[in-house]
Amino acid sequence: MPHLAHVSLVVRDYDEALAFYVGKLGFTLVEDTYQPEQDKRWVTIRPPGAAAGATTILLARASAPRQEAFIGDQAGGRVFLFLATDDFARDHAAFSAAGVEWVREPATYDYGTVAVFRDLYGTLWDLVQFADGR
Repeated sequence: MPHLAHVSLVVRDYDEALAFYVGKLGFTLVEDTYQPEQDKRWVTIRPPGAAAGATTILLARASAPRQEAFIGDQAGGRVFLFLATDDFARDHAAFSAAGVEWVREPATYDYGTVAVFRDLYGTLWDLVQFADGR
């Protein structure tokens, strides 16, 4: 059956993106392979605790002005990615301690607890702990 393998996230620089996602958020570096024929790297990461084979984020360095225009705004100002957690308080505290910028403070809804943060480029993310059965 088909499944979602990667989600591409346009970034300015591989190493600064890795410093944020791996260094601050604790993501796992899955692959970082230089592709000399295209002068780029194939860099994939996944959230901490995600199973091997789970969907990864492909950090795609912008290579043209048109691509650069979308860094931090791939969803037109809306939340782009949703990071699910099994312990909202733990991860919110860890991200806060790492200096993550919160755009919307934690709130509880019928579907769960959520807060919105901005990554190093301005991309909006939800940190969400879904309610049971969601």
